[in-house]
Amino acid sequence: MRTFVAVDIPEEVRQKLARFVEGVRGFAPEARWVNPASLHVTLKFLGEIHEGKVAEVKQALAAVAGEVSQISFLGTGFFPTVKAARVFWVGVEADEKLAALAAAVDAALAPLGIAREERAFTPHLTLARTGSGRPQRGRGDRNNASFQKLQEKLAALPAPEFGTMSAREFFLYESKLAAGGAVYSKLQRYALQGG
Repeated sequence: MRTFVAVDIPEEVRQKLARFVEGVRGFAPEARWVNPASLHVTLKFLGEIHEGKVAEVKQALAAVAGEVSQISFLGTGFFPTVKAARVFWVGVEADEKLAALAAAVDAALAPLGIAREERAFTPHLTLARTGSGRPQRGRGDRNNASFQKLQEKLAALPAPEFGTMSAREFFLYESKLAAGGAVYSKLQRYALQGG
């Protein structure tokens, strides 16, 4: 069972993102665009876990004491670099409570044998991928023109803003691969303090 932990985004932000994607997807038609209905802010990707371990994961996450976090969605960018772009994303700016929540989730799951994060927490919303879709730099990275027209179009526009939210909860999700892309299901909800 493929799983991850994430914060859901509000419908008004999702609708603004959907309109934005409709306006720009023609500039990168070969990219694999994410369905706006499945957008979320990932706190931790767990990957494949045995179904028998799900109850332990749920219990570990229930012990996480996070606080309500303020999040803004604005600007765009590309991973790993502009010239070797494989991932097109929208920026996520948040107070320190979101990073603290991601760290607490990471720490809570480590005793279950789930590997700790090696990289710093970099919240974002992935809108599209090309090639391997791998966001990290690799030894064989080459220039990738898939996003070139999109980059040129975005350079001529002001940085987009999609809204803000108060993250009052987070979820354990299951990810099932399907013909039209991954389908996400919420397995468990966890409330944050101060909401």
